[in-house]
Amino acid sequence: MLKHIVMWKLKEFAEGKTKAENALIMKENLERLVGIVPEIISLQVGINEKESDMAYDAVLISTFANAEALAHYKVHPEHVKVSNYCKKIRESRAFIDFTE
Repeated sequence: MLKHIVMWKLKEFAEGKTKAENALIMKENLERLVGIVPEIISLQVGINEKESDMAYDAVLISTFANAEALAHYKVHPEHVKVSNYCKKIRESRAFIDFTE
């Protein structure tokens, strides 16, 4: 199993919405991919609850069978739509992929 974890720091205001509003939209859109993108084994999105300069605003924890399945997920049209929105609202992004 391959774990794919992504963390975002979001802009205070983007796409006409606050950071909190965009975090919720991002969470809902990512969670909606379950059942649409067949390669997703599991997917969870969390929104940070603690203020800190070191904290990220949102995290995605997802599981795929292998690197090939993750590659298919990344180019799936519905994921691309969500990813494009995330690019517009983020300040920065960090990720890690590892095999369990």
